[in-house]
Amino acid sequence: MLSKTAVVAAGVCGTLFLGYCIYFDRKRRSDPKFKDILRDRRAKALLQKKQADRNSKIQLPNLKDYDSVQKFFIQEVQLGEELLSQGDLENGVEHLSTAVAVCGEPAHLVEILEQQLAPHVFAMLMQRLPVISRRIVSNMTARRMQEEDVE
Repeated sequence: MLSKTAVVAAGVCGTLFLGYCIYFDRKRRSDPKFKDILRDRRAKALLQKKQADRNSKIQLPNLKDYDSVQKFFIQEVQLGEELLSQGDLENGVEHLSTAVAVCGEPAHLVEILEQQLAPHVFAMLMQRLPVISRRIVSNMTARRMQEEDVE
């Protein structure tokens, strides 16, 4: 059995810990920057969630329509550059690799990107490119099967 002193010591330690938690929570909440930091974290989390949703639902254009492919290509390059400039490397590389995959001359674009991007970002792009290419091919196959079902 536990002695009275052990029970009292445990109670005192628990009370001190609870007081410690309450004190620092109040201190954190009374910080004038707390709400700004919290707002920024939530906005960043929401943006990442939207980006993840957008990445999973990228609507590829009809690859037979040159104008829509060109518009999609420019949009993906701009979005990729914007995300890279904001420091979001994963999503930026995702969009750039999609642009390379739908590009008419991917070898030329890869050479340009190799010169313009940092080596570690370019390595990420080269690792991501096969995955994106497979996704585009599977989307084209699924679209073709849907078209055949309609006919």
